[in-house]
Amino acid sequence: QVQLVESGGGLVQAGGSLRLSCAASGSIFSIEVMGWYRQAPGMQRELVAKIISGGSTNYADSAKGRFTISRYNAKNTVYLQMNSLKPEDTAVYYCNAALRLYAGSPLYNYWGQGTQVTVSS
Repeated sequence: QVQLVESGGGLVQAGGSLRLSCAASGSIFSIEVMGWYRQAPGMQRELVAKIISGGSTNYADSAKGRFTISRYNAKNTVYLQMNSLKPEDTAVYYCNAALRLYAGSPLYNYWGQGTQVTVSS
């Protein structure tokens, strides 16, 4: 079974930094896209950042210049370095992956369980 496990969340002061990690495990042929989404209280889940296998990245406007997404492909791991954190960054952060289970398979979408990030003012 494929599983995504996030870590690195916590409580930080405004202006501080956190680094989130997400490790994918199981029978995986290839991971085409990995990304981070977040859901704040009373809000819809939104894309924060994503990175494709070729290295191209996309960021939400709110994350540009402050957050950096990266991948360690050998360990099927994606990271989100978050700097200059603001109270409005407070949310549950979810890891997402679009992957193939075997050569020529469709893309399958998986989600992690989420990790809480709380930024105090």
